[in-house]
Amino acid sequence: MFPKRARHPVELVVIAFAISSLSACDINKAPRLDEQVKAAWSEVLNQYQRRTDLIPNLVETVKGYAHQEQQVLTQVTEARAKATSMQLPSDILSNPQAFHQFEQNQAALGGALGRLLAVSEKYPDLKSNQNFLALQSQLEGTENRIAVARRDYILAVQNYNLALRTIPDRWVAAWMYPDLKVRETFTIPQEAQQVPKVKF
Repeated sequence: MFPKRARHPVELVVIAFAISSLSACDINKAPRLDEQVKAAWSEVLNQYQRRTDLIPNLVETVKGYAHQEQQVLTQVTEARAKATSMQLPSDILSNPQAFHQFEQNQAALGGALGRLLAVSEKYPDLKSNQNFLALQSQLEGTENRIAVARRDYILAVQNYNLALRTIPDRWVAAWMYPDLKVRETFTIPQEAQQVPKVKF
């Protein structure tokens, strides 16, 4: 049996410094933020699904009053089919092409729904139908929930991406969690960034 050698005071200082540095770096920050991003993304998907579920009833209600608006009804139905048929890859949050395709499909669906609701202005009977009013109210509430869920997701991604890009979190993540990748976030379409021209 070998005699136990005493640690040199410099070794003790280095070990104490290393332990305190790791605890100060919050080595669990990156995975914790990653889980927050995933939770926020799940809420975004949940709200988009809520909107998708409302569409068939809304289309049927409008169809009963606005027979000649077949093109708008078809656009909504096709946009819904496109948005729901997209297979989301498991890496969608770090896959720019898939993420932005998903975003475009949802934006197209939102635009088609906007045109469908605009149609109701032409039909006073439809505008006063209780079923339509209830669906319209639910859809407006869902659009608000989507906006909140997207905002929460954007903030979660911002915090997560910041941790992966700044020191010392970047070093800790690279060393302890090398599989973590920067996440994609929602963008504003080019046409929405244009300042509206007001003419009098």
